[in-house]
Amino acid sequence: MTSRVQVGIAVSATLTAVLLGMAAAVADEPKKADFLFVQSADSMSYDAADNRLTLKGVSPVTVFFTDRPERIAGNMKTTKFVPFWSEGDDSFKSYPPNADISVLEGKELKQTVVELQDPKLDGDSLSYTVKVIKGEMPESATEVAVFIDIIGRPLTPLSYAGVARRTYRRAFLY
Repeated sequence: MTSRVQVGIAVSATLTAVLLGMAAAVADEPKKADFLFVQSADSMSYDAADNRLTLKGVSPVTVFFTDRPERIAGNMKTTKFVPFWSEGDDSFKSYPPNADISVLEGKELKQTVVELQDPKLDGDSLSYTVKVIKGEMPESATEVAVFIDIIGRPLTPLSYAGVARRTYRRAFLY
């Protein structure tokens, strides 16, 4: 009987050690957030022959947000957003994001889903090569919003307001 108790204790101790080791390994892994982005512009034009979308009067600020694993919302300079196409293993160049191009025409909302590639920022004009996935891209429009799909980024120490609110952060990247 004593040997069964000793075996049971040994098995229990081993399982506890394994589970604690697994928990520590998971805790050491950096958290990754899936960020969404929003860009706005005064107007847009689309050249169907070149598949080129140009946002004119684009905001110098690109908004980003996520709600998993933490709620984080903020803004970054658009000049800092464009390099996402060339930096990192999970860059937009390797995995081009989809985006919803939303424009208001009178009282009607028109939406086109595209894949964004090859951004070029020149002053307050930002252009992308696009592949239309769903809908029809208007040749021109005003009051444009571009909702860009996720990119997974490791959570990093960002400046934020409301330090005590651990489940929600407002951040900025400049």
